[in-house]
Amino acid sequence: MRAAGHAGLIVLAFLATSSGAFAQTPAGIDTRRSGSEFMGPSTQAMQKDDALNPAMLWVKEGESLWSQPVAPSGKACVACHAAASSSMRGVAARYPAFDERLLRPVTLGQRINQCRQHHQQSAPLRAESQELLSLETYVAFQSRGLPLAPPADERLAPYRRQGEQRFMQRMGQLNLSCAQCHDNHAGGRLGSSVIPQAHPTGYPVYRLEWQALGSLQRRLRGCMSGVRAEPFAYGAQELVELELYLAARAKGLPGETPGVRP
Repeated sequence: MRAAGHAGLIVLAFLATSSGAFAQTPAGIDTRRSGSEFMGPSTQAMQKDDALNPAMLWVKEGESLWSQPVAPSGKACVACHAAASSSMRGVAARYPAFDERLLRPVTLGQRINQCRQHHQQSAPLRAESQELLSLETYVAFQSRGLPLAPPADERLAPYRRQGEQRFMQRMGQLNLSCAQCHDNHAGGRLGSSVIPQAHPTGYPVYRLEWQALGSLQRRLRGCMSGVRAEPFAYGAQELVELELYLAARAKGLPGETPGVRP
């Protein structure tokens, strides 16, 4: 009973410090805003200046890995794809995408691991590992400034609907949904933090809270822990479906990878 009461107090505090949804605007006006617009000036400046952006360290490592042969095949990414600046331009903006081999959607990180397994005959990289994050960030960096363009593939529709339902579903001991925070209370505050609209425009991102780079799935799992729900495992279909819905929700917004967040 004490734990339940404490959880209720947190929910009440959240509702009290949130300012509510954005004011309604005339039809046709896009009110979506990147998470970077909710940051303070110093954090915005850090993201915009590549010399200050700490995530550029991962971009540089990804560039090195792109040309590095992988055992036992001895093949490097560049052997098949040539220069990433041209071959990977716009690729990250189209993920998650439907995979013909698995017959389900996969994320960009999962696609990279598939390439390692099937073309480089190497073991997949561990989720959130330095190597996988570096390669994913390097590939996504090639699409910086391009609009997010999730595929118009009907095979993705049921998975996207599942992701939308999960976004709206209350979870955890705090009984909160993603939509309650990021739709209904975007622009308000949760403690000292401004609540963004949760558009995945900058992932992988460097979070000052983490003092490290992390994937969108790491952030989603962190939100689940925050509402005292059991997080899905990295790579779980539930997380891929959530990513798929978030990509559709942010369609047309410019990519910012590598992003910086508080």
